[in-house]
Order: sequence, then C-alpha cells, then structure tokens
Amino acid sequence: MGDDGVRRGNTTRRGVLLGLGLAAGGTVLGVGTEATASVPAAERDGSRGGRGGPCTYVLVHGTHSAGAYWLPVAQELTLRGHRVVAVDLPLHGSQAFVPESYQRQDLAAMATEPSPVAALSLNDYEKHVTRIVRRAAAHGPVVLVGHSLGGATVSRVSNAVPELLHHICYMAAFCPSPALPTPDACTAAPENENALIPFDQIIGDPEQLGVMRLNPRTGDAGDLRALREMMCAGYPDGAFRQRLGSMQTDESTTAYAGRAVGKADTWGRLPRTYLRFGKDRTIATKLQDRMIAEADALTPHNPFRVHDFPTAPHIGPLDPAPVANALAVLAP
Repeated sequence: MGDDGVRRGNTTRRGVLLGLGLAAGGTVLGVGTEATASVPAAERDGSRGGRGGPCTYVLVHGTHSAGAYWLPVAQELTLRGHRVVAVDLPLHGSQAFVPESYQRQDLAAMATEPSPVAALSLNDYEKHVTRIVRRAAAHGPVVLVGHSLGGATVSRVSNAVPELLHHICYMAAFCPSPALPTPDACTAAPENENALIPFDQIIGDPEQLGVMRLNPRTGDAGDLRALREMMCAGYPDGAFRQRLGSMQTDESTTAYAGRAVGKADTWGRLPRTYLRFGKDRTIATKLQDRMIAEADALTPHNPFRVHDFPTAPHIGPLDPAPVANALAVLAP
C-alpha cells in the first residue's frame, strides 16, 4: 500500500537502557506551541460546547522532544481549517531543562549533573494533557494523537476522559497492553529485537540520574551514525542535523516504566487509528504489529484502523503531507 493506504484490522539497568528505544522519539523543530493563557470558566468545567464547533487535534510528542516536533504536520492541518494544539509536556519545549554542563560540553559533568526531569512520571504527563483536552473539548470534537512515548500518554488520557475524545491515534507510538504494560516492556519485547538501542550514546547512569541523558551536540561520527539510523535514516544531512540539534538531553526513566494499558470500557470504546512506519528502527515494525494485534484482541468489536507508511523512519516522512492526510480524515 502507498503512504495513504489503509487496512483494518522491576527496573534494572538493562531495562532502563532498553527504554532508550524511545530515545529519539520526536525531535523539536522550533519553540513550543502550547498556549499558556488563563483558563476561562466555561472551559474549566469540561463542557463540550457542542459538536458543531471545529475539530481540535491535540498532538503529544515523544521522548527527548517537544510540541514543536509537530510543527510541519500542525501547519498542514491548520491550513486545511483545523485547530491544532501541539503540547509541550512538563519540562519540555518552552520550559525545557538544559543542563549547564551540556552548554559547556563537559561530558564528565554531564554524567552527574542532577535533572528536575527525574521527578516526572506518566501521571504528570497524563494530568497535563487531560487539562488541555478539557479546554479543547469546550469548543468541539478532539482528536488526540501521540508519537513514540507519547502513545503511553494517549492511552492514559483515553482511560481518564474518554467522553471528551472523538478519536485517538498512535503514530509509530507505544500502545501498551496487559502483556506489555509499560513502554519499557514494549521496548524489551522480542518483536523489537531489530531496533537500535544506542547504549554507547547514554551519558551517565540512568539509574543514578533518574533520566535518560543524551548529547545531541556530539561530534563523534559513530554516535551520529547511530542516532541518524534510529531517528531518520534516509533523511538529507541538513534535515538530520536540524532534528538532532533540537533534541532535548533528558527524559524521565520513571515515565518509561509507567503503566499505560488501555481499558476496554474506556479507551476501548474510542475509535482509534495507528500510523505504522515501515522503516522504524526505534519502535520496530514487528513491535508495532504486535501492539496493534494485542489492542484488537482486547476490543475485537473495535479494531485499529491502520495506515501504512512503508518507507517512513521513526520520526516520520520528510514530507508532512501524507501524515496530515491520514490525520485529516479522523475529524468528524
């Protein structure tokens, strides 16, 4: 099928490191785009405001990333008349923590510098996105989309407020199941054996720091090859450098270990779509297939709708239009 084809259908050091299958989850292309204005009273109560309003896409980025990862897709959707909120998760994007030692490129200091990101969990991500969904739902239907680690947040929010969501979508994202209940478990699954886990690119000890720390400013040729293959093999040099240069250093290991299993009576009642990337070396395509199959087994009456992108690497096609096409049809 083509890019718009559709078919239906205990934390150990090694465990933490395997979680780096998430590492290049989505990368930042500019500043964060999430609004921070005060919340009007009409929005605080979660009222829908009627389904006659415009559809809002709430886009959740992956690990070591920010809302601006979505900028090219968000622009496409906006130009087609949709509302889009590209979320910055806590301490990401416009509020990102940047280690002082990273600025100096002092790798020895980077290996030990504490990070406030270590205190974050999927609970924090879920609460943050749920607040945004409540505000957006006051104006009409909401389509919630997650990339990479962002899929875990999609599942958690779908369990919490299914009544506020019109459709959910996983873009090369983790969709945990009873058998694979956390992103760490998904990453360690045998179906992910062909993924690239950049053990040599980790700075410091994740168990001690509480974060997975990378050095996107590395000049080491081996590190650059590994990160490129994980993220965006086949991209031109300039596009790779752009994405690499806008990655964040830190992601919480606690978030990787958080449970995010969709429940049949909440998450399972929502229409859902999976954007399946065929050249993904971070979340291997076989793992994507297993997660889709296990979700469908939980709700056989409501299977995933799957869009195949056979040549897409983990961060997606260089051209955002095919992804925007797949998302645009999810609006009511």
